[in-house]
Order: sequence, then structure tokens, then C-alpha cells
Amino acid sequence: MPFLATAPIRIQPYFGYRNRERLFVTARALRARKSEFTGRGKWQAMRTMMAQFASHEVKELPVELEVRSPAGETRRVQGITDKEGFVHFDIRLEGDWEYDDLPQWETVTFHWTNGLGAQCVDGHVLAPGRSTGLAMISDIDDTIIETGITGNFRAVMRNWRRVLMEMPEERILVPGADLFYSALGGNEGLPEGKGHAGDHQAASRRPFFYVSSSPWNLFSYLVTYMKGRGLPLGPIQLRDWGLNRETFGSASHGAHKRAAIEGILATYPDIKFALIGDDSQGDLTAFSAIAVDNPGRVRAVFIRKVGEAMSPEEVAAKAALDAARIPLWMGEGYDEGHQFLASIGLLEDGEAEKIIDSVGHAETEAAE
Repeated sequence: MPFLATAPIRIQPYFGYRNRERLFVTARALRARKSEFTGRGKWQAMRTMMAQFASHEVKELPVELEVRSPAGETRRVQGITDKEGFVHFDIRLEGDWEYDDLPQWETVTFHWTNGLGAQCVDGHVLAPGRSTGLAMISDIDDTIIETGITGNFRAVMRNWRRVLMEMPEERILVPGADLFYSALGGNEGLPEGKGHAGDHQAASRRPFFYVSSSPWNLFSYLVTYMKGRGLPLGPIQLRDWGLNRETFGSASHGAHKRAAIEGILATYPDIKFALIGDDSQGDLTAFSAIAVDNPGRVRAVFIRKVGEAMSPEEVAAKAALDAARIPLWMGEGYDEGHQFLASIGLLEDGEAEKIIDSVGHAETEAAE
């Protein structure tokens, strides 16, 4: 099976990001074959998904990160995996690391050694463009994908078939999510293939970041899903899961998302952000607190309604956003496109109107 401890050690890179001074990227050392999510029957699907959760992590493995500056200067940084197999690189950039005009995926390379000898694999780091004034931070679960992966233990059990027996192409896209995310700045810029440290590939017209309480084990699964649905790719902040009450409980979801989002805001002090989520795990409460505590940084909050009546905490969060004059959209479906995008209220140069028009045109085409 793919998760047996006898498999060669491989490195799973996760999407990173950088500003002009620092670069952040994480990878994980696993004894497992590369994930392949293809429709080959329910039992094979279950084997594939079980392999994601039963991965064998490799601790204390030396890993080198190779980066190349826009000026062509190559540098290697040493790292070592922790007890869960993760190696986190947070490096200060030397020399000129100016942005391109538009957002780019920049290639980095991870080097390590296993029983087969010296190995390397490419990773991708998102850099905003010089013209970037707005970026998106989005939830995943029940915001772009109908999912039962997160939540309490009973919720996971109710949705076990989805989690263990459905491949990415079988998962249900939240209706209209692809249309809206594309209108907000997505395109077909996808990092794939083999390159060399320093190579660039086009990213979405606006940077996208994703924050979810799903486990890191599902990174490849989620990327496959996003690519298959034409959603813009971006760095994905997930969590390290354990089979315990803290993991399955909902209390820590908000704290995880808040820490991840505030880390992104701190990395890009000159960029404003729109926050997109749903009301199934306290996104409104968390987003409101972030927006109020970081004045001038959040230009709009979008919440897809999937739950029942608003809680007292959500009512208070909405009032706080209103008081701060931060536009808030709450609706049951992204098909309410004009109202959803018009509530952004974040561009003074007419671009918001163009976005709304493009959504309306796309909706007309889809209806024909």
C-alpha cells in the first residue's frame, strides 16, 4: 500500500509565498508514493484516501531549499524535519527581490537524500505584483467545496463517505464559486511541471490565499480539486490533525484561521484584503475581529450562509463591521452575483463596475 514505511522518502512541497524581504515555504518528508486521484472504483478511492491519513512521516531528515533571486543569484538554505515530518523555511531575502508587474509563481527546489540517492523536487512560491493593491483570503470548507471534513466528530462520521470514497472530481462545487473567484481575479495560471529554481509562471490576476481547518494530509487532494474546477490557486494554510477532541472540536478553528490570516496581513502591509468564508464555523466572528483589529486592511467581508439563524456572537460581529464601515455581504448562494460583488466597494477607478459587468455577462452565457 502507498503508506507503508518501506516506500522511499519523498518530499511533499506546499505552496509558499514571499514579500520583498522574506520567503515562507513548508514541505513534509513522507514515506509514501505521490498521490494520484483518479476514478478507479470506490474501493481504490478508499485506499487512496486512507493513504492520505495514514502517511508515515520522517523526522530529522536534512532538507535543502534552493532559491534564485531575480538577479540570478543562487542560495541554498539548510533545514531539518520535525517530529511530524515538516520543515518550515522562513528566510530573509538578500539582494533585490522586486516583484514583477503581475503576480507570479516562482520556482524553488527542495533537495534531500533517500535510499535511491540524491533527490530534488520543485516547489512554488507566490509573489504579488507591483500593481497588486487587493488580494483575497478564502476559507475552503463549505465556501468553495461542499465538505464534511472538518467540524465535530459526529459531523465527520456523518460525512465519512465523502471523505473516504470520493475523488476530487466527484466532490460538489459550491454553486457559482468558480465564476465569482474568476471574476475577483482568477485565471488559468497554474504551477505545474518541472522547472528550475528561479523560473516564473503566471499566477492569478490577484493573489489568492486559502485558510482551512482541514488537515495537511489533504493538500494534494484540494489542489487537484481546485485545478479541476478552474479555481485560482494560492498558498493554502491547513492544520496538523490528531485523533483527539481538540482536533475534532470547533473551538480551535477560529484561532487557527485568525493566526493564519493575521500572518498574511503582516507579510503584506501595503496590500488590502477581502475575506471570504461561510457561517458554518464562525468565519463571520473571526473575520470581524480581524478587520476591526487591523484598521484599513480589510476592504470587504463575504459570508456564504449555510447555517441557521445568526448567533448572538455573529450579530455582534456584524454590528462591529457596520460600525467600522467595512462592507459585508451575506447570502445563501453566489448566484446573487451583482449584489455580492457590488458590495466590495473597494476600488475607485471603475474596476469594480467592470467586474460586476463581467459576472453578469458570464451568467447570461451560462443561462443560454
